[in-house]
Amino acid sequence: MPLFRFTFRAMAAEHELQLHATDEGHARRAADAAIADVLRIEAKYSRYRDDSVTTAINRAAGGAAIAIDAETAALLRYADRCHALSDGAFDITSGVLRRVWNFRAVPPRLPIPEAVEATRQLIGWPRVEWDERTVRLPDAGMEIDFGGIGKEYAADRAATLLAEHGIAHALVNLAGDVRALGTQPGGAPWRIGIVHPRATGGVIGEVEITDAAVATSGDYERYFEIDGRRYCHILDPRTGWPVEHWQSASVVAPLCIVAGSSATMAMLREDADAFLREQGLRFLLVDKKGRLVTA
Repeated sequence: MPLFRFTFRAMAAEHELQLHATDEGHARRAADAAIADVLRIEAKYSRYRDDSVTTAINRAAGGAAIAIDAETAALLRYADRCHALSDGAFDITSGVLRRVWNFRAVPPRLPIPEAVEATRQLIGWPRVEWDERTVRLPDAGMEIDFGGIGKEYAADRAATLLAEHGIAHALVNLAGDVRALGTQPGGAPWRIGIVHPRATGGVIGEVEITDAAVATSGDYERYFEIDGRRYCHILDPRTGWPVEHWQSASVVAPLCIVAGSSATMAMLREDADAFLREQGLRFLLVDKKGRLVTA
């Protein structure tokens, strides 16, 4: 069965679908459906779009509740679960910290600690009022951001659409967040390389997955260095400052949304290896000194 590849751009990144199909027409119809749903999710939840659900919720902060549909309620429910599982470290209201952290400034500069602390007062998932039909941010200036789960959710949806179109063997790769559908046609698992957090273009390890997902979170995508210290874009809402426990965390899970959120939670925890073992998840961690910790 031939392999077909489709590349596309969404969510400010390049993505690829690899799928095996009987003919190009079948492959194209399946890929088009999957890509369309990724673009739909981007349009619906992007904080950069004036017409998105996220923007509507954030614009109404401090005011009336906003009506939501079942899909949005399910994402909020999952975010609530992650918040509880992480002891508050995974918080979808923490995106406000980008107001004081600029990872593109030249030369790089640290925010004023008082500004970080003032902004941190706007963070607090437990304060958000929500149910299956509405959501309300109680304080003006608060925000929610689905960025920590949106792309991974889109990868899972893409895999679902491919399966609904009769594809049994496929790999969805949304900028490194990977969801496998089945095995490779011969029955072998998919082999996924893990990005080396300090060697550009390098691979530090690999994992094998079948009908599963792998996602990586790391301190190498957006960061700056001052006086030899690295400050990355993964910010701890409990302190308002970047994490420093690990260089990267890669997690294997049945769904990409679980793999991605677990990888982020791992970056936020000094005891990430113990935490991931408790969840029964396979992982590949790279510690501050570049050493591998795997299970």
